[in-house]
Amino acid sequence: MSKWTSSILAAALGAAIITVPTTAQAGVGDLLVAPTRIVLDGRKGAELVLNNIGDDAATYRISVEFRRMNEKGEINDVATPTAAEKLAEDMIVYAPRKVTLAPHEPQAIRIAGRPASGIADGEYRVHLLFRAIPPATPVAEPAEKPKGVQFKLTPVYGVTIPVIVRLGNLQATAGIADVKLEKNGGAEAVGLELTRAGSRSTFGEVRVMKAGIKDPIAIQRGVAVYTEINQRHVSIPVQAAYFGKVAGPVTVEYRETTDDGSNLIASTQAVLR
Repeated sequence: MSKWTSSILAAALGAAIITVPTTAQAGVGDLLVAPTRIVLDGRKGAELVLNNIGDDAATYRISVEFRRMNEKGEINDVATPTAAEKLAEDMIVYAPRKVTLAPHEPQAIRIAGRPASGIADGEYRVHLLFRAIPPATPVAEPAEKPKGVQFKLTPVYGVTIPVIVRLGNLQATAGIADVKLEKNGGAEAVGLELTRAGSRSTFGEVRVMKAGIKDPIAIQRGVAVYTEINQRHVSIPVQAAYFGKVAGPVTVEYRETTDDGSNLIASTQAVLR
């Protein structure tokens, strides 16, 4: 469902749904979700934690959504899921599906991937949506009835995270090309094309290093290239301390994030002009 369609539907229901991209710990409204990415192997399950950081009790509903990445790195809603996406939905099991949390109360959500026998090896992915349910409020009669149809919009906040099931011995390689200076929101940035090949997605951080400087002059974490694409554009804002000082030779690294740290999966030399 597109954001525009969501807004129209929300207006009809008297609510507006707002979703946000996730980071290491995602939060919107009074909800925090951690971790923000789950990878399963079809055997062991996992847990994530919802935390109501607000001062009022809140109820959240958990549901499956289908989303795909495009070559700009955007994650868009899917109206008609593919057969593989439907298989992913069928194999994801999670509980509970609805929680009510007191202020500052956490709740663990159990998640498992249970593929049916005979499913081909590969990577299967859905997105879980954690959406706040607004409390019921009494409708007050206005002193003077307005003419026409009237809507009252109440924001309904939501967080989405990817849930990935990997079956079999899947491999992936990555590459970096076309590194150049560009503008990102009016600020100086390093743009590049990140490529992926193989049977699984990649996920990690992109670092731009300059000789003689210990820390990256530009870094972007949580960079994924999902299996529906083989290439995506990445634009990494330059750290404020290095504005106007990035021209010249640089090394660009793509490091895949693991539980044990990070592994270098792609690297290239470039000259920024």
